[in-house]
Amino acid sequence: MTNGYRYIFLLLLVLAAGCENTYEEIRELTGKKVAVEEAKQVESYLSQGGKMKARLTAPVMNRYQTDSPYLEFPKSLHVDFYNDSLVIESQLNAKYGRYRENERRVFLRDSVMVFNLKKDTLKCKELWWDQNSEKFYTDKPVQIHQPDKIIFGEGLEADQSFNWYVLDKINGTVLVPKGGFPVESTPIDSTKRDSLSHAREAAAGTAAEIKPGATPPPRADTPRRRGFTPPTLLPDGKRPPLRPLNRPAPRPVPTHVEE
Repeated sequence: MTNGYRYIFLLLLVLAAGCENTYEEIRELTGKKVAVEEAKQVESYLSQGGKMKARLTAPVMNRYQTDSPYLEFPKSLHVDFYNDSLVIESQLNAKYGRYRENERRVFLRDSVMVFNLKKDTLKCKELWWDQNSEKFYTDKPVQIHQPDKIIFGEGLEADQSFNWYVLDKINGTVLVPKGGFPVESTPIDSTKRDSLSHAREAAAGTAAEIKPGATPPPRADTPRRRGFTPPTLLPDGKRPPLRPLNRPAPRPVPTHVEE
């Protein structure tokens, strides 16, 4: 019986070794492949109660067929929001968006901007758009740009037309002067010019005086022009004789004679 149990144990080991799979094989067998549908130059309309509420445009849209399907806008999106008279009352821009179809919510991030007809602009890095309640909300830092001031806050809730908003916390306010902030600029002092500017202006003036085909007049020699010093003239207008140069005599070259 002892030998019989031993043979059975060895047989089980062989079967276990033959049924072993690698991690990659198990993942391929158990993993689910997600189907992706891609669309370009997308234009979609959102209606509620038989009335059009919004119009969405995006260069690229990907639809993922998962247990919780969602739409992804990886290359920016733009949304126009309409009132009951089909007039645009607010607009939205973002570099990235993800729409959860079952929840009817859109997650927006990267340079999110919402602005209305009153020239109020919301700027933030992340924002949620709930289509069920027709509201925006976030718990991240936000900026509200108005014609006369800029409000810095944290946490926000607003309607999608951006006619009203509530900030959870106000960190500060900056007043905007009438006409906007002045642009600082340093005036150029015309009296302070470098030598290169003077040289260019002089060259331009000389070139303008010379007519086409004419020989330019010779320039007067100056002591500092190209390191040239004019020669000294005698009273009769002749130049003095050249002085011989006192150069040392060349040294004799030693020669070696082999005997």
